[in-house]
Amino acid sequence: MRDQDDGSKIMKAVLIGDGAVGKTSIRRNYLGEDFIEGHLATIGVDLATKRVLFDQDIVKFIIWDLAGQPTFEKVRGHYYSGCNGILLVYSVIDRESFDNASKWLVEAFKNMGPLPPTVIIGNKIDLRTSLDKKKFVTPEEGQAFCDYFIKKLDVPAIFRETSAKTGANIQDTFHELLRMMNEAQQDKEPDIYMG
Repeated sequence: MRDQDDGSKIMKAVLIGDGAVGKTSIRRNYLGEDFIEGHLATIGVDLATKRVLFDQDIVKFIIWDLAGQPTFEKVRGHYYSGCNGILLVYSVIDRESFDNASKWLVEAFKNMGPLPPTVIIGNKIDLRTSLDKKKFVTPEEGQAFCDYFIKKLDVPAIFRETSAKTGANIQDTFHELLRMMNEAQQDKEPDIYMG
């Protein structure tokens, strides 16, 4: 997080996960844009910025929305650099996207080293009509994955379930990520009153 000339802070986050899990729809909802039915693949990378009032500071929040298709892996690598946070998205109605979540964390680690604060997001809860583990990923499975990730890599992380279509938990999820990113930044800055 750097201060800009106008006094606002910059925070960068990267949205990662398989294709068609709703990453772009989550970002659009957070920015106050309309939900679009159907899936339009992100080609390579998409960038969004939002100025937010956070902890009595104006923050320029930059969100890199990375294409989930394997063909874009080389392109994605550059966009992890300098990010203070990760939003890892899977679809609760697509078990394969959940099973691939750990691969995304490996890719992020390969490009970033120790990972920054992370939110693991189970999206499309509006389409989960039961808690049938064969068909749908349950909240308990998502939380267990998050707990394992925290323990294994010692990374500040939280688990949230969202619906980009209804907007459920989207604003709260981004606010929590900003809070964690801000705390991590404060922990890095030397205490000017010490020594």
